[in-house]
Amino acid sequence: MVEQQSVVSVATVARAIDHAVLKPQYADRDLEAQAAMCVARGVGCLCVRPVDVAAAKRLVAESPVAVASVVGFPHGSHRTEAKVNEARLAIDDGACELDMVMAIGRLLSGDDTAVYDDIAAVVAAARPHRVLVKVILETCYLAPEQIVAACQLAERAGAGFVKTSTGFGVNPDGPTGATPNAVRIMLETVGGRLGVKAAGGIRTWGEAVMYLAMGCQRLGVGDAAAILDGGSSTSNY
Repeated sequence: MVEQQSVVSVATVARAIDHAVLKPQYADRDLEAQAAMCVARGVGCLCVRPVDVAAAKRLVAESPVAVASVVGFPHGSHRTEAKVNEARLAIDDGACELDMVMAIGRLLSGDDTAVYDDIAAVVAAARPHRVLVKVILETCYLAPEQIVAACQLAERAGAGFVKTSTGFGVNPDGPTGATPNAVRIMLETVGGRLGVKAAGGIRTWGEAVMYLAMGCQRLGVGDAAAILDGGSSTSNY
């Protein structure tokens, strides 16, 4: 692992990062500063709240930085019609990626049909615009077999990625963000047919490179600059 980490460039890690600007207290000045950092550091994607998509798109214009919007965030408990409308509005505002929260409670209730239909409806809204859909599973609430089931439903519904966490899940009995075990299950289940995004709790360069070495294509982080500088993020995302 050390050898793998030593040959990964800062630019490679930066391109794999989805930098999250999702906290409710963020003001316009925070979005502006974080967008400028993404452009300057070559971060691959800026992931923002739905209300910020249009502004984010303007702030990263003329750069390779993609803009993603969250959908059904952070609990996944919106009605499907609301998620679809949120997705369409985000696309209209310029989002080229959507990070949607799965209907977590429905999965835990064993209602796979509702989970599938919810994802498929958002994918149907995104597909004509070639917008990538990432499905957030919130793995801290799921048993291993439920992580497998969620990945399978996301794949059947046409999503492009599965993602571990919102960064806002709370589980007093264990980790709330990405874990190597959850990521391993996701990677094995999708078998390269979907991308895997590790998100939540990634706060160091070593952790970022570890998840990329495992096979993740994307990393959701709250302080890309600290990680790329080899420090430790103080973000609680």
